[in-house]
Amino acid sequence: MWSGSADDVRGWCETPRVSERATIPTDIVLRLAALFERLPECSEKDAWTGVAWQVRQATVAHVFGGEDGLIRITFRAEPDEVEAFQHLGPQYFKASWGTNVVGLVLDERTDWEELAELLTDSFCIQAPQSLADQVSRPGVPDAG
Repeated sequence: MWSGSADDVRGWCETPRVSERATIPTDIVLRLAALFERLPECSEKDAWTGVAWQVRQATVAHVFGGEDGLIRITFRAEPDEVEAFQHLGPQYFKASWGTNVVGLVLDERTDWEELAELLTDSFCIQAPQSLADQVSRPGVPDAG
């Protein structure tokens, strides 16, 4: 039988304090939206935090503010890209969920041309083949 007092367990029962997530700057959302609007059937939606883009029901990318004040975007990548993301430095990361989910921190160092290519690849990974075939990808021969 437990012989402690209420004071002994008070800290266990308190709701932990949750830090505020960073707000995503509107210009970043607009810039990303412009990239995705050129992709067939790719749509924007509010995510559990931040904004996501989907093709049909598959998530292509998710931008969100972290509790550390940083803005991040996650998306899908080919296996060799996933491996590379684990070794490119702190700006890049492999997510702890999914086998092909990677991401990067969006800040003044972001190479938006590189990001556009990565997000196009993510779309092609997630989209049905008939939609992916409609997209021009740098370095990938056209299907037609």
